[in-house]
Amino acid sequence: MVGSIVSLVFEWSALAALTDTPGTGGRLRAVPEDFRVEEVPAYPLSGEGEHLYLHLEKTGHTTAHVLRELCAQVGVRDRDVGAAGLKDRHAVTTQWISIPAKYEERLSAFSLEGVRVLDTRRHGNKLGLGHLRGNRFVVRVREAAGMADQAAATLARLTAQGVPNYFGPQRFGLQGLNAEEGLRVLRGESRLRDPRVRRFLTTSVQSLVFNRFLSLRLERGLFERLLAGDMAKKHDTGGVFLVEDAAAESPRAERGEVSATGTLFGKKAKPLTLDAGELEREALAAFGLTPEVFASRRGDRRLTRVFPEGAEVRPEEDGYTVAFTLPKGSFATSVLRELMKTDVDAAAGDPESGDSDEESA
Repeated sequence: MVGSIVSLVFEWSALAALTDTPGTGGRLRAVPEDFRVEEVPAYPLSGEGEHLYLHLEKTGHTTAHVLRELCAQVGVRDRDVGAAGLKDRHAVTTQWISIPAKYEERLSAFSLEGVRVLDTRRHGNKLGLGHLRGNRFVVRVREAAGMADQAAATLARLTAQGVPNYFGPQRFGLQGLNAEEGLRVLRGESRLRDPRVRRFLTTSVQSLVFNRFLSLRLERGLFERLLAGDMAKKHDTGGVFLVEDAAAESPRAERGEVSATGTLFGKKAKPLTLDAGELEREALAAFGLTPEVFASRRGDRRLTRVFPEGAEVRPEEDGYTVAFTLPKGSFATSVLRELMKTDVDAAAGDPESGDSDEESA
């Protein structure tokens, strides 16, 4: 295995975009209220059971920090607290968390500036990582006066064709440090011993390869098409199937019924074969990697595109507000870079809403 060939520093400009429409430019996150995220639950709460669900609104805190404070102030063990995903510090976010119902009377002791408990409800099970349908984003783009119509035109195309389901910069750390150390872990060169940290860092490398694979598909006009050897996923049922006849299956992809998936390498995610496998090996080779180095990981498959729901644009005096819902595990910045055509959030360090909504692969 040779050294890294492609830069580990995340840059949107290094990843192919879908749309060729003019960008709106603009500025994000001038204030936390410019970026709002609301978690969309996976299931309704029953109203009874041994777990108490708290609907929290927070500003200026990561989810992990809020959970630590809740445990310290209320006396809950951290292993007894459930959350479906992590939400950004630089935003106003709402999400559900769960604690054992026996701590309900102690909730009055919980106080943290920038955090409100909006509602409480009971349910029969602890909230688990990934137990959400998606996230609703409402984002204000400033310093883009008169560009709302342009944003709406691009958003309409994304709604029809799908959004490239890239992993955003938060997965890779500042200056690519997460991916750099993840490569050391995979090569047996890292001195880190904490297994949880090691697993997290190697997800950065899985994400790098996936992003490269997806970018190659876009560069070669394969975003809405399938290749022989692809493992495609049905958007309505979630079923995954091997593509043997690409010409016969591609019309379904062009209609948005199915999409190709990329491999998050590991022992339970077999590499692609045939034409798709060649493209995947090219993505691996860009980092001097082979599938075998991921043998310690579980592995998974990830859709190469997702379709925004409830997408809309509202003009503002100094720009516009855009709203859309994405499935869990998808990044709002994948939409925003298509609208703005800028290196959105390239230096972000905190997990963005939509990241870490699923179990680590």
